[in-house]
Amino acid sequence: MSEKFYVTTPIYYVNDRPHIGHAYTTVLGDVLARSHRSFSDPTFFLTGTDEHGQKVQQAAEKRGVDPLTHCNETVVRFQELWQRLGITNDYFIRTTEANHKKIVAKIMQDLYDRDEIYKADYTGWYCVGCERFFTEKDLVDGKCPDCGRDVNAITESNYFFRMSKYQDWLIDYIQTHPDFILPAFRANETLGFLKKPLADLCISRPKSRLAWGIELPFDKDYVCYVWFDALINYISGVGYGSDDEKFKAWWPASCHLIGKDILTTHTVYWPTMLKAMGLEMPKTIFAHGWWLTGNSKMSKSLGNVVNPMDMIDRAGVDAFRYFLLAEMSPGNDANFSEESFIARYNSDLANDLGNLLSRVSKLTIRATGGEIPVPGAVTADDRELADAVTDAIRIMEECLKSYKLDQGINAALNAVRAGNRYLEKCAPWTLAKNGETERLNSVLHNAADALCRVAVLLAPVMPEKMAELLVVLGADKAGIKGIADLKDFKSVAGLTMKEATPLFPRIIVEEEEAKKPAPQAEKKAKAEKVQEKKEELPAGLVTIDEFFKTQLKTAKVLTAEKVEGADKLLKLSIEVGSKTRQLVAGVAQFYTPEDIVGKTIVIVANLKPAKIRGIESQGMLLAAKDGGNLKLVTIDGDMPSGVSIG
Repeated sequence: MSEKFYVTTPIYYVNDRPHIGHAYTTVLGDVLARSHRSFSDPTFFLTGTDEHGQKVQQAAEKRGVDPLTHCNETVVRFQELWQRLGITNDYFIRTTEANHKKIVAKIMQDLYDRDEIYKADYTGWYCVGCERFFTEKDLVDGKCPDCGRDVNAITESNYFFRMSKYQDWLIDYIQTHPDFILPAFRANETLGFLKKPLADLCISRPKSRLAWGIELPFDKDYVCYVWFDALINYISGVGYGSDDEKFKAWWPASCHLIGKDILTTHTVYWPTMLKAMGLEMPKTIFAHGWWLTGNSKMSKSLGNVVNPMDMIDRAGVDAFRYFLLAEMSPGNDANFSEESFIARYNSDLANDLGNLLSRVSKLTIRATGGEIPVPGAVTADDRELADAVTDAIRIMEECLKSYKLDQGINAALNAVRAGNRYLEKCAPWTLAKNGETERLNSVLHNAADALCRVAVLLAPVMPEKMAELLVVLGADKAGIKGIADLKDFKSVAGLTMKEATPLFPRIIVEEEEAKKPAPQAEKKAKAEKVQEKKEELPAGLVTIDEFFKTQLKTAKVLTAEKVEGADKLLKLSIEVGSKTRQLVAGVAQFYTPEDIVGKTIVIVANLKPAKIRGIESQGMLLAAKDGGNLKLVTIDGDMPSGVSIG
């Protein structure tokens, strides 16, 4: 690809404990960075921690320490986990660093001098947890619309950034730069947000209420709003205002990786700030989905947060990295369960990849003493395997550009599966038995060569295990430093293969016996069944009890996108109370994704999930259809999601 690649993660709030969501974003950034390095692209990877704000100040006060001491003691949670996960960031930025604070102050002074920042009185509702102000109409049931916590009424003087003056420019920029916000349906969300008048951004907090922050250079009684401070890390971390040559080398960023819950701050606040500063926009802001357990977002309050350390201890770092990248399609939500982790581990890694390596290693050592032989004449079967590997390399490169790493990984595993089919079809054990040495040499060589190339392709995802695999093949000293080297790498012939130990030992799950009902409970159930009398009803009628078996609820449409290859289907992400779920609906001929986002619809909430075009649909929306006309069943007036109907 040969283009510079600068990738960032959000800087994580130092008060949080790292969970699977933090791990996913950072591993995704690491795999992107490693992949681009593998293609010989100049690469810079930035991550770090956000260390100012009211929550840090309160936590420090509770512990009886100063805020910086608190930050120094808690930042290690992230630093230690990133080291354990093999994260290869080029810089770990902390917003308490002297250089970052200096740059933030310099930017604020410049904006103030150019009248981009002004002082005014403000009355509104403040959420301590989110550290954000909201208007009355923003609140949901009198609480914070983002986190559901209580809010406090505040009237005070503050400083404001003239964000509203850039609204029309931002709308035009998003519409004319299709790669600016990805996936595309996230751009539609931002455009939907921008349909309402954009307010100016409060960028200060009075020291009387919050002392822990970067002091405003033009007013010593105030500190900088934590989000205004935090976003600037993306430029201060690569030399803005301190190292012009470094900044020119890396800015604009190739990709800001974010979670969908911080879409507005990154696609509205940040672009308008950059525009006011006179800087180029990042090429792409990519918003990925949430990790769910069941249909609920992971959260500390629900007690369903997955600790990455637990999964690493269970199956190893590389297996955990592989699961995160293979299981989630970036942009969409993904479900985590121990069952799904073990199923993918055993299927993809233990069975497919591990089995291919084991067979090739044993057969080669048995046939040649370990030396990978020179191949003979090429057959159709040989070409089919080679094509699968070539396709995997091509697809991976394409998927890196579109951030669809799960598809690139799947292409690599398809090449592995092609290798296993190749061995079954060519039966090298039979060739050896029959003395067909030339054909046996070809089969052993081609299978080993495919393994070598797939290992290089998957090395950014599983760096330690793929390095081990290359050692087994004897290819660790073959001069292959990355995917770019595969173009000039001829073959593995002549390399000496070692005996393989299992890279991914199969995880054995003990099957529990189904619990049998106690004799008394069984007798009672039979007696109740005998006593039941079915009411005779006219055809087509149901009882009230039967009707209420169907749970109808309100749901808010958060996102919508067309299902590839299906003209009639839309995939919807919907909010049902505090939970998020996925629906597939045949309404694409009547509604565009833009039309349906934001609507409050009615769904059958307890319908058994079904697979539609390989996508799980967790419920069904209600609609009325008359000939060629279809209308969704929606709610008249404001009504929260998750409300029962009936």
